[in-house]
Amino acid sequence: MLHLSILLYYLVAWGCYFQYLSEWNKYADDENVMAVTYEELKENRVVGVKNIAAFLGISMTEAELQSVVERSSFQSMKKHSEKTHGTFGEVLFRKGGVSDWKNHFSEDQNEKMDKAFEEHMRGTKLGTKLKYEVYCKA
Repeated sequence: MLHLSILLYYLVAWGCYFQYLSEWNKYADDENVMAVTYEELKENRVVGVKNIAAFLGISMTEAELQSVVERSSFQSMKKHSEKTHGTFGEVLFRKGGVSDWKNHFSEDQNEKMDKAFEEHMRGTKLGTKLKYEVYCKA
């Protein structure tokens, strides 16, 4: 499936990944838009939850914060995925890591992805937020 997506110009289930990012990049500076990456939540979920709550104007007690942090862990979401996402949960909640796609792409596919990212996202606000050099570059 990953090989097919490369051949189809980096298509995801809802369209071209880079067109999707480019569209959202237009709104990256809007005051009512907050972009959050999975990688940054993996780095520090507590800070991520605090930032999201602040953005939404929600105050939380320490107990509420800890509850959200625990319930938003990959393990917790995977455990409850059948209730929350039906059978599609098995597809969405695989391993919970970052950068695993590198294990599935060929060297040529990695090079094409790097080139496409450079072409479409280098220097954009969302491109920077994705930390491509850290999490994506092969």
